[in-house]
Amino acid sequence: MTKRESVWFHENPGIEVVQYAKEVCDVAILPLGSIEQHGPHCPSASDSFNAMGMVEKIAEKSGAMALPCPMYGSHPYHHWNMPGTIPLTYETHIGLVMDVVRGAAVSGFNKFILLSAHGQVSSTIVAVHKLGLEGYFVLSLHWYDFLRDNQEILEDPMWHADEAETSVALYLYPKFVDMSKAVKEIPPLMSRHTWSDLASASPVYIRARFDKLTRSGVMGNPLVASAEKGKIWVEAAIERLAEFMESFKKDFDHLLP
Repeated sequence: MTKRESVWFHENPGIEVVQYAKEVCDVAILPLGSIEQHGPHCPSASDSFNAMGMVEKIAEKSGAMALPCPMYGSHPYHHWNMPGTIPLTYETHIGLVMDVVRGAAVSGFNKFILLSAHGQVSSTIVAVHKLGLEGYFVLSLHWYDFLRDNQEILEDPMWHADEAETSVALYLYPKFVDMSKAVKEIPPLMSRHTWSDLASASPVYIRARFDKLTRSGVMGNPLVASAEKGKIWVEAAIERLAEFMESFKKDFDHLLP
């Protein structure tokens, strides 16, 4: 059986990647995040680090190949005015994702998962449909859909650079987190509406510029975050995704274009 030195596509020789896709597993996972400010205490690459950390663990459990994370992501316009954020336009991000899938397919991968750890990334959905029209089999998953399963461990609803995101950061990449700089900031909108009201449905939040909502870049209370909470969230999501991957590897072939 062909072995791989690393779960990451880019850390293996090209010929071994091709052999692995042919002989072992033809599923590739693309982690998607962003370069986006996450308050004074977390790195701007938090979303990308979240996606990479989860995909690495899923690839280890499932045998899927992890594709290099592009790091940059697309953003709703309300993020564009925040220092520490480097956004891509939707068109650029869609094209980037499509090119990555096209390139990986040349190496023999037939089934793709886009795993996004960045909020409100509608570009991935467009990329899935456009790639489908070209004959590629691609699914888009968003980690918030899995993290909602463990909301009871939080003291506050999930927002941004808050208890939830800081807990994940403390678990996955603590060396980049400086809790001595963490601050609590509850913007007025948060005190009047729930996370589901604003993040999922309300046009008020979607159209409110971040630089008008928060001075620190924080929306919530990272001071109550912990690595223990992050572990509960991340490991539960990984277990569910790894279980799905076992089915995805063998039960979806009849759906390939």
